[in-house]
Amino acid sequence: MGVEEQRAGEFYVERDVMNELCLDKLARRRTHSTRPLLKERVKDSLRCSVPKLKRSVLSFIPILSWLPCYSVRQDALGDLISGISVGIMHLPMGLAYALLASVPPVFGLYTSFYPVLMYCIFGTSRHISIGTFAVTSIMIGTTTERLAPNSNFMSLNGTNGTQILDVVARDALRVQIAASTTFLSGIFLFLLGMIRFGFVVTFLSDPLVRGYMTGAGIQVVLSQLPSLFGIRVGRFSGPLSQVYVIATLISYYCKLHSLYKVAVIGQIPKGLKPPSSPDVSLWGSIVGDAFAVGIVGYAVNISLGKIFGQKHGYTVDSNQEMVAVGLCNIVGGFFQCHVVAASPPRTLLQDSTGGKTQVVGMISSVLVLIFILQLGTLFEELPKAVLACIVLVNLRGLFMQFKDIPELWKSNKFDLLVWLVTLVCTILLNLDLGLAASIGFSMLTVIFRTQLPRYSILGHVPGTELYLDTDTYEEAKEIPGITIFRSSTTMYYTNAQLYLDALQEKSGIDIGMLLMKKKKRDTEEKRKDEKEKNKAKKQAKKPIMLLKCVFYQSRVKIETLSLCQSKVNWGFEQQGNGFDQDSKTDIHGNDHITQMSSTGREGEMGRSSVNDTHTIILDLSTANFADTATVKTLKNIFLNYRKIDIDIYLTGCQVCVVEQLSSAGFFSESIPKSCLFTTIHDAVLHSLRLHGASDDLTCTTKM
Repeated sequence: MGVEEQRAGEFYVERDVMNELCLDKLARRRTHSTRPLLKERVKDSLRCSVPKLKRSVLSFIPILSWLPCYSVRQDALGDLISGISVGIMHLPMGLAYALLASVPPVFGLYTSFYPVLMYCIFGTSRHISIGTFAVTSIMIGTTTERLAPNSNFMSLNGTNGTQILDVVARDALRVQIAASTTFLSGIFLFLLGMIRFGFVVTFLSDPLVRGYMTGAGIQVVLSQLPSLFGIRVGRFSGPLSQVYVIATLISYYCKLHSLYKVAVIGQIPKGLKPPSSPDVSLWGSIVGDAFAVGIVGYAVNISLGKIFGQKHGYTVDSNQEMVAVGLCNIVGGFFQCHVVAASPPRTLLQDSTGGKTQVVGMISSVLVLIFILQLGTLFEELPKAVLACIVLVNLRGLFMQFKDIPELWKSNKFDLLVWLVTLVCTILLNLDLGLAASIGFSMLTVIFRTQLPRYSILGHVPGTELYLDTDTYEEAKEIPGITIFRSSTTMYYTNAQLYLDALQEKSGIDIGMLLMKKKKRDTEEKRKDEKEKNKAKKQAKKPIMLLKCVFYQSRVKIETLSLCQSKVNWGFEQQGNGFDQDSKTDIHGNDHITQMSSTGREGEMGRSSVNDTHTIILDLSTANFADTATVKTLKNIFLNYRKIDIDIYLTGCQVCVVEQLSSAGFFSESIPKSCLFTTIHDAVLHSLRLHGASDDLTCTTKM
């Protein structure tokens, strides 16, 4: 379809040129905010009624809203098949990921049971499968092995002098550490969710999350190599820890033929354990780990939840999700579970097998419960190498994310840099430090991008009221005498000076040099004025001397002589002040600055001379706030450019920006609110009429 065929029609716009004052009057700007006062909002939040109580309960416990409406005919069969499939997948993943968390395998089954039931009650996503997850499991494992390393449980055998590892005591402490970390992580998430802090995950960009998951996947692979090859090595922590794992494997490689014993899962006790309170004394050592693993788990949850929510047409509440995950971890902490998160493989399986509601989680939990109570012994002789293979196979989705590299190279190199730096930091600095370093680097890229915006000079597209970048569009032509300047980002304290420099470069006006020359000229004029005044005083003394000499003459002669002398003095003064008369050629009295700017260095700066430019229009349509630095910068622009006979206008300011400028005292007699215009076109028409320029643009615009 051609361009002409795509045109929907045409319309004509005819209205008066409109500045901010005219707009306020025409649109009847409100003098007061329609938003209730803080006092009223607090009262309203504390006011209780039956409908409000019902809404609060239903939003906090979503199962009360969807379970009564559950359709057995439409959803039951799909949920049953999906629940059985996901439950079967929970079993090996729970056992395998418990090894990542450095706790006995049965605690992975507990993690696949209690938190899953809690999420069915409090969660808002119908399709994610919560439970054990590789990344959160290895983060817990790093914490447990850091606080309870094997070296702390070694004892000397008095018979043969060998060292013996007390596995029972070690595992008991590690379970307690994992449970305490999980409980504290749940408290963090629950409190943040209750104060509506679910947006915190927005600071984790998609490239950062995907790069972090890929790096964590590599750490998981490295952690499973000892189990895969039947090698007993300690798990190192801290920066460059993965290098020590790899080095140990190389040292063992040549001795694999002498190792015949195969490590198996071991005893899986039947039944459920009673709840126990987490060890609060450990919180000081795990507070950072708890917060990090909680945020990572929640980020995975909300990412998958929103993806499948958009796919199936429902909304996932980010704040309620934070509350739900927090409650899952709090309850899990009492039952010796470790931190949970949504697993991409299980979630994809749940969606592909027809699961439609949270009933899938209930069915899978029943299947896991049956296994814990009766069938756990069937897996006691399962080799740990098999579990390691299960872990590696389930990580294939994470490693598919390496395909992001060529895509990001084409679309956004800043995001690619975040992805790669996150990957490297996660591998080399470990999971906790890697996450912190990645978030810091991501924030730096945002700041860096604001330091390198695109500054443009806009030109008018003939026959329209559009103003586009002259470097991008050939038909966009600059209007003689008017410079229209735009930045692609908000001006604030970190880039305010860059904004000034770009304005000077793009406009071709060296404001500093011109102001210096103006000051020099003013000094010379002042010196000449003083010189002429001194000469006038000397000339004024001559009639007195002459009167003394001709005192004897008549009064008529004296008056005649004095009158003649006064005329001579008047003519002399006019001749001496001829420079001042020539300089007053315009309303500002700075015509010589304009003339001087057209020669010398100013003429060599490229675009145009100051003599050609009488108006600069600053397009602030990209600004969404105005800080103190912005206000000061705009004030300086107004004052400095007006000193050299250049008018400044602002266009496209959002309401919030205008309010912030007003609150900061930006508007005054020297900078009236009439300097703000609704559109660039309004400012251009006003400038052309004010300076008596061509009226070609003032006609009705045809579009």
